[in-house]
Amino acid sequence: MITLPDEITETRVDEQQLITLFVAGDLTTFEMVFRDYYTPLVRYGNTFLKDTDETEDVVQQVFVSLWEKRTQLDIHTSVRAVLYRAVHNACLNRLKHQKVHRDYAGDWKNTQSDSEQTDVLEAAELQQRINRAIEGMPEQCARIFKMSRFEQLKYQEIADQLGLSVKTVENQMGKALKIIREALKDYLPLFILFLLQQL
Repeated sequence: MITLPDEITETRVDEQQLITLFVAGDLTTFEMVFRDYYTPLVRYGNTFLKDTDETEDVVQQVFVSLWEKRTQLDIHTSVRAVLYRAVHNACLNRLKHQKVHRDYAGDWKNTQSDSEQTDVLEAAELQQRINRAIEGMPEQCARIFKMSRFEQLKYQEIADQLGLSVKTVENQMGKALKIIREALKDYLPLFILFLLQQL
């Protein structure tokens, strides 16, 4: 049985609604869940792997995997429990295969060369699409998106700087994410990775 850490102890009043929105593909809910749990999950996973960079990679992969398979999820407890269980299992699998990876490091590196080149090309295409999408946004929408994603400002900080309500900032971010999502509709896994890298 997995014992969850105590970093997050509060119980969400609307846990069922959270689950419903997450499974339905609501990006605002995804962002909220990621912001709430990413750092605690990295701390938890690092107790197994003892390597922060590797743990961050595992946690990011867990979020991507859960998002891609969200329609297949059957959550009976909470999103939190599912996340911790997934990170727990992913870390154990990583540990299990570390020795194999070391033994076959040479072969593994050779097989990665083509994949790495593909990753570079996909990243360049992704960035081009993101840039074009931002250029096509209304001025205020684009400004708020850049402040949130690239300057990493919180919604309240953006609202204070621009003299807007937090609700307006949230609405503009929702519009921006819809535009980005439409621009990257053929690149959904990369879009999720973009969210993870920028949050």
